[in-house]
Order: sequence, then structure tokens, then C-alpha cells
Amino acid sequence: MPNFCAAPNCTRKSTQSDLAFFRFPRDPERCRLWVENCRRADLEEKTPDQLNKHYRLCAKHFDPAMICKTVITDFLTSPYRTVLKDSAIPTIFDLTSHLDNPHSRHRKRIKVMTDEEVQKLKERRLQSSMEQLLSKKDCDAQGDSETTVDTPQLTPEQRDMREFLRASFEVLVLIGRQNFAFSCSSREDEICSVGENASGNFQALFENRIHAGDEFLLRRFETAAINEEYCPAMQQRQLLEVCERCIREEILQQVRECRFFSLITGQLVTFPEGDQLPVYLRFVDQDNILREEFIEFLSFDGEEAAIAERLESRLTKEWGLTMENCRGQAFSGSGILGTKMKIITAHLKEKYPMAVITPSSSCVLNVHLANGMPLTGVQVVMSVLKKTNAFFKVSPMLQNELDNAIGILCRGNMEKERLLKEGSRSNWNTLHNVFELVVDLMEPLLLCMDSIHDNEDLKWSDQISNEAYGISEALADFEFIVTLVVLKNALSFTRAFGKNLQGEAIDAFFAANSLTAVLHSLHEISDNLEVYHEFWFEEALNLATTMEVPVKVPRLFLRKQQMGDSIEIQPESFFKEYLTLPMMEYITQEVKDIFCQSHLQALKCLSLVPAVMGQLRFNTSEESHADIYRKDLPHPDTLPAELHCWRIKWKHRGKEENLPFTIHETLQHSDVKFFPNVNAFLKILAMLPVLKLGSYGETAQSRLQAYLRDTAVNQRCKHLAVLNINFHIKTDLEGMVESYLKCFPVESTSD
Repeated sequence: MPNFCAAPNCTRKSTQSDLAFFRFPRDPERCRLWVENCRRADLEEKTPDQLNKHYRLCAKHFDPAMICKTVITDFLTSPYRTVLKDSAIPTIFDLTSHLDNPHSRHRKRIKVMTDEEVQKLKERRLQSSMEQLLSKKDCDAQGDSETTVDTPQLTPEQRDMREFLRASFEVLVLIGRQNFAFSCSSREDEICSVGENASGNFQALFENRIHAGDEFLLRRFETAAINEEYCPAMQQRQLLEVCERCIREEILQQVRECRFFSLITGQLVTFPEGDQLPVYLRFVDQDNILREEFIEFLSFDGEEAAIAERLESRLTKEWGLTMENCRGQAFSGSGILGTKMKIITAHLKEKYPMAVITPSSSCVLNVHLANGMPLTGVQVVMSVLKKTNAFFKVSPMLQNELDNAIGILCRGNMEKERLLKEGSRSNWNTLHNVFELVVDLMEPLLLCMDSIHDNEDLKWSDQISNEAYGISEALADFEFIVTLVVLKNALSFTRAFGKNLQGEAIDAFFAANSLTAVLHSLHEISDNLEVYHEFWFEEALNLATTMEVPVKVPRLFLRKQQMGDSIEIQPESFFKEYLTLPMMEYITQEVKDIFCQSHLQALKCLSLVPAVMGQLRFNTSEESHADIYRKDLPHPDTLPAELHCWRIKWKHRGKEENLPFTIHETLQHSDVKFFPNVNAFLKILAMLPVLKLGSYGETAQSRLQAYLRDTAVNQRCKHLAVLNINFHIKTDLEGMVESYLKCFPVESTSD
């Protein structure tokens, strides 16, 4: 928005002139002198604050001696800033040009003054200027003497620079935490955002601070040109980098203090500069609280070995962590991302065997297994389920449409209708029975999508109607139906196992001891695949018939077959060979790989939790599993005796003392500090990514998802995302100032 000059007969505005524009001063006496010299009666009714906020004078109305170019050292685009001297009064005005056209109608009415009023005005102006100048000198002298006593090593310029940096960091932290539209451009000298550039946002917040009474910023910028940038793009970028680094360092310091951690990565996040991999660290802090914190976005370009090396270098060289202290790894992702991350985590585990690979507690085991299957049909199913689940979250009206379809097809079965409606409103990735739910929802889903696509009452937009059509086309494909049904049945044998893993400590303990039975069931299916596949295919056939979907071999396979001399293949045989057989082989091998001996040993150490010990009648044998973490214990030689005392303590507890039920409750117990080895064991177990995080408020992953929902791709900024996601981390503004001056030293310059 342009600034117009308030002087009479002056038509200049900031967008059409290179002249500097200056605010009216807030000081009442100085402001009064400016108004009197302007000779505008309408301005006399306004307060200094109103004048400062809404009115400007261009540089043409000041004597050149009152304007100076000050040398600055805070990385501005220009090495000079146009400012007014503290005693500057506008004296150059055109008060007669309007007389040449007596019929012109001017909005800036000039006040007519008598000779006596003019004389009094000159006297008051002279007296006020002298008093103001003397007062200013006294205040500066007093301030310099006081500051010299406090910080004699800093010059006034250095003090001003530190105060300015502190204010800048406060503004940036506010922008990040409130998630204002503010994104970094790919150009080094530009920061921009949609609708308003970043400098505008930054400058608007500085304006707000000035209007709120920030005396330092008022002094610093009151005499500066109004159309001058408070903080240029390059310096904003530097401030952002330092701000992000300090927030991350606050978290990393706590990780170093607790020593052990687990590494977790999430789904790729799209930024203007490309896809980035979110990295989290899971650890137990000094207050024995289990935490999972977001650390940084990592570039995902290159081959798997290069990404693994980059990740390791970031952890060790830049973050100051030791990979020998990493006790767990987990990743989320499907398709190419899942395949790459599997190779990357395997590469790190080969170098650091203690960093066991586990599923993430944020994703149920069956979904994790399905995401990793290198089968095109399975990846299509997972993609459609994700898209469908997100589709109904767009509007409550869409969910109501699905509820109506469920009600129509479940008429007479109230319990099934209730369960389907509740399940459809959930986040499907968090449901252990997601494939069973979707199989039951197939008919209502197709009916709902067809109704939305038909759009007979014009209730839906073209975009929603087109999305519904795409989903309905996928649902009405026999390959999708048979893949979904086989997934449901094949993963039914790991469903209870996965649910227990993410349950309480006692559930996870018994899950670890039930793996043998799970593998036995999977092997039985593989040994009798002909029989099981026949039942599964018949179920898919019945569902397709109900949905009026033709049974056929995938079009892509038929197209390839036409190019060769292969004999005709029946759908049942095709899906047994190309779907059921490879799926069962993958599930069996993946379960074996994920729940390796070291992983199971760690989970069986959950018997250290008193409630688990009580369930086992205190007949536990942790010594047989303790070797996995023996080197991590503070006093490994005394472990057997300490475990014996630990069992005795809880076995002969007082009648009113309850057994701690979770690792968190156990770590918070006042007596755990007397058992250092047990304490260390429990902390390491708690940070394994497969165990549920617990109810400790919002997780870093949920805060990231909230940021992505609220921020368009072209407005995202990696630096500000770190501030937004980690809004709960305390900010040390003084530390940020010191870090900035260390990274970007400012050299003093003299006039």
C-alpha cells in the first residue's frame, strides 16, 4: 500500500518516488511542531499516535542538513540507511501554488495564520528545539554512563545490534509458532509468500511492536524512511537458520544427556524445494518422561547408500550423537519410499547391530506389512484406502452420505450398522482390523461414490464428483476386490499379535512369547496354500457378484500375454500364483526379519515391569535376556543380585501399594532410583519404536500432520516448520543472539 505525503500541495507517494518517507514523531512536542509547520488544521485534532500511524512527510520538506545517511552493519541490502536527525523539523513547504487555481478543491486544507500567530510559532519552535536537543543529550549521556557500568565491553552500536537481533528472533518465533504465511524462496536474496511477501509480514510485526510501545524499536526506526525495509531477505534467512538450529540444539542436548535414543523417519513431505524426509528422535529424558521429538527435514535425493551415509553424518558430525547409542529404528512409508527405507535401515543396522529395526507405534503392524509388499495390486489397494479415508474427512456432508449408504445396505442389522459407521469415521491406518472393515464397507462405499459422482441434485462440486468417480472405478475392479480379500485373510494371523504389541506392557510381553505360534500359523497356510486360496478366492468371487463386478484377469497381464505364446490362464490360478503365494512368502519372511532374536529378547525384558512380574507370579528370568543390554548398564556385575531384590520388593509390597502397570509408571516410582540397572533397562525398552508412546499429549508426528494440513505446499518453509512443530520447546533468545553473532560476525564501522 503506497504512502502519501501529508504536506499541502504535495502529491508525491512512495510507490512513484525514490524519496524517503518519514512518520510523524510520537513525541507530543515534536509532533506538534511538525503539524504547525504543515499548516493543516485537520491534523491538529489528531493524537501523536494517530499521526505516527497514518501520516507521512517526504524528504523534500526537510532541510538536507536534517537528513543523513548512516552506515549500518546488519547485512542490509544497501550499506546506508536514510534517517532524520533527532531534532529534525520539516520547514520546506509550498503554501501558495494552490492560489494559481482558486477553483481547485484540495483535501489538504491550509490553515491561514495571522502575522502574530506566525511570530509566536517561530518563537515556540526555537525554544522547543533547544529544550529537546539539550534533553536528548542529557539522556544519552546518562544512558551511556549506566551501560558502561553494566557492560563496558560493548559499544552503543553493539548494544543496539543485540537488542535488534533479540527483537527479530522474537518476531520469527511468533511467525513460526503461529504458522503465518511465510516461505523461503530458492533464491538467496529473496524470501516470499503467497499474498504478501515475507518482508511485509516481518515488517508488519515490527510495526505492531512499535505501536505497542517498544521504545527501542521506536528509537531505531522512527526517523527512518517509512518505505525502507526493516530487515532484508538475506538477514531474515540467516536469522531463520540460527533460530531453527537453536531449537534443535535444545532437543539434542537433552538426547545427549540421556545417552540412548531411537531413530524414526516418516512419510516424505513436499516443500517448494522438493521432497524431504522428516526425522524424529525417541528418548527418555532426565525426568524419566518418554518423548518423541521432531528434529529436521532431510533431503531424500540419491541412492540408498548415499542417503544412509547422509543420515549417519547428520546424526554424528552435525548433531553430536553417537550411533553406537542408537537402540531402535523405525520408518513409515509404502512403495518406493518403503523399499528405500528398508535398505537404508538395514545398512545402518549392519554397521550398528544394536539399532534393531521395528515397526513404528504410529502405524499398526498389518498396515506396516501391507505397505512394504512389493506387489502392484497391494500398493494400489493401500493407495486407494488412503485416498478414500482422506476423502470423507473433507466435509461432514460426505461422511453423512456414507452413513446413509451404510444404513440402506445394513437395514435390519443395527449392530453391524453401528460398527461400520464408527469404523468409517476412524483413521484407518490406526485400526488393526482395517482390512476386515473395508471388506464389509465395499458395497456401501461403491454405492456412496456412485451417488456422489451422479450428483443428480448438484450438491457436490466438480472436484469432489471427479474424485468420487476415480475411487468408484478402483473399487469396481476385480483385482482390487480379490487383493483386498486376500490381504484380510492372510494378515488375520498377525492381527492379534500386532494389536498386543501396541498394547500395555503385559500385552507386548506375551506377544513376544507368542511369535512362535504366529509363525506356525503362517507356515501352515503356506503348506496348504491350495485349500486356503480356494476359500479366499470364493469369498472375493461372492463379493464381486454382489457388487456386480465382472471376474477377470488384470488387463495388463492379458496385454502381456498377447505378446507371447502363453496359454490361457484362469482368474483363480492367476491370483494364486501372482498374489496369494508371493504375499504369504513376504509376510512370513518379513515377520521373521522384523522380530529377530535381539528384538524378541528386548521385548521379553518387559517382565521387569512390576505388573508383568505379578502376572507371572514373580517367577521371571530376566537374566537369560539381559545380555542384549548388559554393556549399557551402569553396574552389570551386580545385575543378578539387583534383579532378585527387585522381585522381592514387589512380591512383598504393602497391601495398599499397587503394582506399576506401564514402563512410565515404573520409571516414575520413587524407589526405582535405588535400582540403577533396572532403571537403565526400562529406559532403553521404553524408547523402542514398536511400543506405544503413551498419553503424553500431542506427538511430534501429529503436530507435523497438523502443520501440513494447515499450510499449502507453496507456503511451506522448512525452518519455520521446525519452529511450528516444536512450539513447546523453550526458546533462549540470548542464546540465539550469541549464536547469530558467532555465525555471522558484525564488524563495527565508524563514520
